[in-house]
Amino acid sequence: MTDQGPLLFLIAGEPSGDVLGARLMAALKRLTGGKVRFAGIGGERMAAEGLQTLVPQAELALFGVFELLPHLPNLLRRMDQTVAEIIRLTPDAVIGIDSPGFTVRVAKRVRKAAPAIPLIHYVAPTVWAWKPKRAKKYAAIYDHLLVLLPFEPPYFEREGLPCTFVGHSVVESGAGHGDAARFRTAHGISPAKHVLAVLPGSRRSEVGRLLPVFRDAVERLLPTHPGLVVVVPTVATVRDAVGAAVADWPVPVIVVEGDAAKYDAFAASEVALAASGTVALELALSGLPTVIAYRLGRLTVALYRRFIKVKYVNLVNLMLDRMLVPELLQEDCRPDRLATAVGRLLDDPAARRAQIEGVAEVAHWLGAGAEAPPSERAAHAVLAVVARGVRPR
Repeated sequence: MTDQGPLLFLIAGEPSGDVLGARLMAALKRLTGGKVRFAGIGGERMAAEGLQTLVPQAELALFGVFELLPHLPNLLRRMDQTVAEIIRLTPDAVIGIDSPGFTVRVAKRVRKAAPAIPLIHYVAPTVWAWKPKRAKKYAAIYDHLLVLLPFEPPYFEREGLPCTFVGHSVVESGAGHGDAARFRTAHGISPAKHVLAVLPGSRRSEVGRLLPVFRDAVERLLPTHPGLVVVVPTVATVRDAVGAAVADWPVPVIVVEGDAAKYDAFAASEVALAASGTVALELALSGLPTVIAYRLGRLTVALYRRFIKVKYVNLVNLMLDRMLVPELLQEDCRPDRLATAVGRLLDDPAARRAQIEGVAEVAHWLGAGAEAPPSERAAHAVLAVVARGVRPR
């Protein structure tokens, strides 16, 4: 560590990790008075906080066992490059942010090559859902784990891995503070128009697989919901793919980027149709009734179904242990079923109200209303690990 503060190497392999990383970086700068340095891999949000990414994040934002195979040679090359850079820099800590397919492999190699470098992982693997033996694996690699959910620490602490429950930084997003009137005025949408938010994911594979199904679902809604307007919040990594995919939709489609526009779109919308993922929590916190949908390749699904133990994919449903938010996955992710589920929420105020009321408890569990925001709690934990160095083994 120099007079400029600790050097931290962060690795965020996809847009959701980029959000976490950027908020963590901002909190670290506040707590240290700017005396902290960053290196690593991230996206546009982490770049805005001062990170010069070693690898374009879009190259790592891949999902699905068989979908990943064509990209494997490049991923292995990027992994070699990342490990070599960590060894060269010898940072005061390495912080992997989710993306375990990449970050865990990097950490394992760094642990072997440079055991004195403290290793932190941000976002626990879902050992309560599948592959519980990962807790022991993480304990053998990492010095500290930052977890998002209050029930997660015991799974890892009993394996000897120190954990800090920090809460989910989605509560810092401002998702519930969008301006509906501003959005409708900016895009010339009259108050009488129904607005549907469509969120096809942040990976190219998700966009390619889901948007055609979503288009057909929207088309089925038109006879009963004429004048429907669709807004598609997206991110830079898939912006062009989204724009091309919605060009021939049978309704007006507004594509927006950035948090402010996204949350204004949420506020202006009556219902959302969304890919499963972190955005489902943003939608819940914004009070926007939602239908969750997802599709993976058949081989990937066949493999996952052998191991996954949970009843739901949406974290809201998992935490409530009931199907509050409709989930239409794989065989059920069909235009007719999606249109029926979305149409019910558009037409039934009681169904919309039930979702809005049901997420209040989940927001509390995620850290809403806590004395310190999740990113600040995570930053305190990171600085504590740096101060004490690597734990005895």
